[in-house]
Amino acid sequence: MNTQKHVSQIVIAAAPHMVGDGFRVQSTLPGGTRSENNQVSPFIMMDYAAPNYIPPSPRPRGVGEHPHKGFETVTIVYQGELEHRDSTGSHGFLFPGDVQWMTAAGGILHEEKYSEAFTKTGGKAEFAQLWVNLPKAFKNNPPAYQNLTKADIPVVKVSAEGYVRVIAGEYNGTKGAATTFSPVNVLDVHLKKDDSITITVAEHFNTIAVVFQGEAAINGQSVKAVETALFEKNGTDITITALKDTAMVVLSGEPIDEPIFAYGPFVMNTEEDIRAAIDDYNAGKMGELH
Repeated sequence: MNTQKHVSQIVIAAAPHMVGDGFRVQSTLPGGTRSENNQVSPFIMMDYAAPNYIPPSPRPRGVGEHPHKGFETVTIVYQGELEHRDSTGSHGFLFPGDVQWMTAAGGILHEEKYSEAFTKTGGKAEFAQLWVNLPKAFKNNPPAYQNLTKADIPVVKVSAEGYVRVIAGEYNGTKGAATTFSPVNVLDVHLKKDDSITITVAEHFNTIAVVFQGEAAINGQSVKAVETALFEKNGTDITITALKDTAMVVLSGEPIDEPIFAYGPFVMNTEEDIRAAIDDYNAGKMGELH
C-alpha cells in the first residue's frame, strides 16, 4: 500500500521585496491570508531572506514599531543578529540558530531590527519568518514569547553533517521545543547531498515543504531553491532525498476550520474583529514600545 503523500503543486517564490528598510524577503506560500486558502492552514505566510551582505550602517535597519494581533510569528535566524523590543517590555537578541516564537494573540506592538553590534560591523544575514494562525478561542489571549535558543532546539542527526531540528511538534519520536495552540510540526531540515529522510505526518494535516537552499527529490518531484511543495491530504509519508546540499523547512499542521479575515498585521475571523483591532490599536490598548 502506497502511503506517500503526492505533491499537488510546486510554487515558485515571489520576487524579492523589502520589509521595512532592512529585510529583503521572498514570500514562499501561496494565497496569503485569503479565507479560501485552506491548503496551507494553519500557516498563513512564510517570508525567506536569502543570504545577503548587510553593509555597516550608523543606525540599525529593519522594521520599526508595528502592531500584530490574532496570530503568531516564528522567526528563524540562520546568519546575522536581530534585536527585538515590544510593548510587553520584552527585549532581546536572536543569534544564528535561535528561534523566536511570538504569540501576538490579543495585541502587541513590536520592533525588529539588526542588532547594534551587527549594524556596526555588517555581515551576512539570512532568516525566515513564518506566520501561524491562532484558533478563535485564543486570538484574544495575552501576548507571550517563547525565546528558543539554538541549544533549546532538539537535533536529530541524519548523517555525519545532515540533521533535522525539531522546532515544534515531533519528528521520529523527538518532541519539539515550542508549545503550540493547535497541532503543528515545524522542522528545520539540513541535508548533505544524497542524505535521505522520511517524515510521517497525520493524513488530515496540511503539509508544506519550502526549499531555501539546494535541491531535493521530494516524493519523486524535484524541488529547488526557492520553491515550495504542497501535498495532497491522502497518505502520510514524505521522503526527501538531497540532490545537492539542501536547507529547507517542512511544515505540517491541522487546518483551523474557521473563517479568516485579515488586514495587514491583524488576522482575525470577521471584518468586525478587524475594526475592533484597529480601534484598540488607535486607542493605545496594545501598549507602548519600551
